[in-house]
Amino acid sequence: MILSVIEGIVLCFVLLLVCVINIQNGPVGGVHYYEEPVKRRVIELGLITREQMNKNRGISGMVLMAALLILAPLMAFGVNGAKSFAEGFWQLTVMYMVCGVFDRIFIDWYWVGHTKAWIIPGTEDLLPYIHKETWIKKIVLTIVLYPALAALLSWVCTSFLI
Repeated sequence: MILSVIEGIVLCFVLLLVCVINIQNGPVGGVHYYEEPVKRRVIELGLITREQMNKNRGISGMVLMAALLILAPLMAFGVNGAKSFAEGFWQLTVMYMVCGVFDRIFIDWYWVGHTKAWIIPGTEDLLPYIHKETWIKKIVLTIVLYPALAALLSWVCTSFLI
């Protein structure tokens, strides 16, 4: 269990690194994470094109999906030695939940919601960037989808790879 928490922190680091790289030249680089009205405004202001935004989303998505779909199962089944569906499921669920809590609380609530790092000039009237309803939906999706993903990957790993 402790090792799974530490590995969840590894996933948090990957997420944080992706976010930092996205906004290294300013928050516009991470605008693909924002809601549609902000995206439209940034495009209207000429700060980014839809194509560049989609490219950034694709690259970020590939890295994050690789962490969730490849790195996490490698840690659970390779490093931790999970041998059964239940072992893999619980280890992956712990890792994903640690990362999900980090994403919802540190990234969404604190970093985006309470610092200036993600504020894009010309969009201040659209604050907050993550509305309460959106944040709650993200929490619910985290609680539902991460265990579902853990179950799917545990089934795949125990059925086909072990």
